[in-house]
Amino acid sequence: MHDHAHGERLRANRRTLAAALALVLAFAAVEVVVGVLAESLALLADAGHMLADAGSLALALFAVWAADRPPTPERTFGYYRAEILAALANGVALVAISIWIFVEAARRLDEPGDPAGLAILVVGAAGLLVNLGVAAVMHGGRQGSLNVQAAFRHVVADALASIGVIAAAVLVLAAGWKGADPAVAIAIGLLVLLSSWSVLRDSLSILLEMTPRGIDAREVGGAMAAADGVVDVHDLHIWTITSGFPALSAHVLCRPEADCHGVRRDLEHLLDEQFGIAHTTLQVDHAPAAQASVELGTPYRRRTPLGRH
Repeated sequence: MHDHAHGERLRANRRTLAAALALVLAFAAVEVVVGVLAESLALLADAGHMLADAGSLALALFAVWAADRPPTPERTFGYYRAEILAALANGVALVAISIWIFVEAARRLDEPGDPAGLAILVVGAAGLLVNLGVAAVMHGGRQGSLNVQAAFRHVVADALASIGVIAAAVLVLAAGWKGADPAVAIAIGLLVLLSSWSVLRDSLSILLEMTPRGIDAREVGGAMAAADGVVDVHDLHIWTITSGFPALSAHVLCRPEADCHGVRRDLEHLLDEQFGIAHTTLQVDHAPAAQASVELGTPYRRRTPLGRH
């Protein structure tokens, strides 16, 4: 029953993301065409941002597909890390787009050109409506899915960029300030660069197998060492398989009289309930009765001497 519900949720997320991706790609193409014809860098910058969002949506769609693929003897974790490699490539592309926006904006601040304010206003307003429509499509699907929720945040950011395009068009039409177009483009470029930072940071953190953000390894180790029957916890490693999939491995020594299997089950429950780590590999052994835990050289050990409760 659980597997059926999980499969239904994945299929619903796939439909939601596919519809959002189609809308974003279609309108990004419109912005590129009108941006070139209207000589609007703000529209081209927003198109670049929407293409970046399309990349994020495509990654989210790929993640849903990967989550539904069974592991194989050659790929025991399936295709989870392919999502992270694609995210890294997406982050590098975002940096390249932002650099192009900054260079082109600097040139146009000296030579603003003749941006067509009315065309920019119409397309900017349509872009805002498209982004609000995409957000509405994704709103329900983001509940219970971190993957869709992350893509939803990108769409909201693009809606803000569309508001910037509208502001540039109003300034061109009302005040005749042609420099408003490249000025807004710089602001959008900063938004794109900010998006690239979070993507690069998270993907590199996962590829370097760093402790996931929001999890304190010292707190986890201390909680495990304080569990009933546990004397010592060492070789503790916490990393992320893919976004939203933390994993843990550790060597645990328990009291000579303790039930190793019971201790392992208790620790698995603790890690899942208290820290949200459901994928764990624990090697649990009995500690030698004559050996003090301090000799094991671990930072996670009980303060009480071995053999005392």
